[in-house]
Amino acid sequence: MISNQTILNASILIVDDKQTNVFLLSEMLRNAGYTQIASTTDPFAVCEMHRQHRYDLILLDLQMPGMDGFRVMEGLKEIEADAYLPVLVITAQPDHKLRALAAGAKDFVSKPFDLVEIQTRIHNLLEVRLLYTTIESYNKVLEQTVLERTRELRDSEARFRRLTELSSDWYWEQDENGCFTKINGPVFEMLGITVDDAMIRFDQSGHWNPVDREILIENLAARRPFLDLVYSRVNTDGSLRYLMVSGEPIFDRSGRFKGYRGIGKDVTETFATNNQSQVKRLA
Repeated sequence: MISNQTILNASILIVDDKQTNVFLLSEMLRNAGYTQIASTTDPFAVCEMHRQHRYDLILLDLQMPGMDGFRVMEGLKEIEADAYLPVLVITAQPDHKLRALAAGAKDFVSKPFDLVEIQTRIHNLLEVRLLYTTIESYNKVLEQTVLERTRELRDSEARFRRLTELSSDWYWEQDENGCFTKINGPVFEMLGITVDDAMIRFDQSGHWNPVDREILIENLAARRPFLDLVYSRVNTDGSLRYLMVSGEPIFDRSGRFKGYRGIGKDVTETFATNNQSQVKRLA
């Protein structure tokens, strides 16, 4: 909500070619408690004044010599492009009311005007105007915050990838269909992966240990995170290669599954060393 004091502190411009009308409206506003009141009898000066001060409300007479209120509003539209045009028109011509609203005015009062009516309309228009500017400012802050958070997330993601690449033999990503979309590191031969026509394809031949492979597939299908899962693969020379992978599912903000990402290591030497130690103990 906009406080009454905030409304009374809003900036108002009175535009009328007759000084007596300017004086009457100024006194009425001051007596009501408004503190920031400007005025001009020159319609040609309105646009530049508004460009400099961005008034919260302009009380605009429509019938002025040289440049009427409709032409003034056309100029104001160029300044307030895609924004709220804060104009309350004052007219003695009933047929000008609809035309003024169509031209962008937010409300109108008729001459000779009733002081209670015009005070009420001014108060209501200022409240709407200030709410509009408050929401506009909030949206700009929100937009900037989103941009900053997006940049921070991208930086964090980049750091995460660099760290995972340094701490493992390879980094990998899959889409929601299980297709590899990113692989970093010397892993293609280890995993039996080939690149064909810019597509990353997984070797489905019988080189994998079927039990280990089934455990990995179950984790991926259930969209569960997994840590240090070890499985084996038979090399073309008949030797065994042991691989250890960790992965986590990726979801967007709405909770929709987007795929997987993770890291992997070749732990063949570790397994070979452990097996040799066990053989020595048994001997």
